[in-house]
Amino acid sequence: MKIAFPTQVDAGADSVVYGHFGTANLFLIVDTDSGAFIPAGNRDLNHQHGNCRPLAALGGNSVDAVVVGGIGGGALRHLNEAGIRVYRGAEGTVAENLVLFNNGKLSEFTMNQTCSGHKGLDGCHH
Repeated sequence: MKIAFPTQVDAGADSVVYGHFGTANLFLIVDTDSGAFIPAGNRDLNHQHGNCRPLAALGGNSVDAVVVGGIGGGALRHLNEAGIRVYRGAEGTVAENLVLFNNGKLSEFTMNQTCSGHKGLDGCHH
């Protein structure tokens, strides 16, 4: 299984899971079968708010799931339509969230949990 974790910097397993899918600098893709950590830059970073293209953001990398702190409704819908499940990550590192994911402790995002807007440039309102 391949899981994408949005982050701001590549610190491997110690990377902090970022709070918003569309504005993450990169995605750390974890291949749970091989144990590999693959960084992939966000190829849709400069999109207009509400127009995130999540599959473009992932740069063509195939993933089965995304673990993130927050995500917009459009991005969630596009990922789900592509068969990618999106889970609400806890604060902390990729390693910590991977343990939670593997133990079934992360819930799947629903549309009523998506980001409803941004306050300037300081993040989203979950």
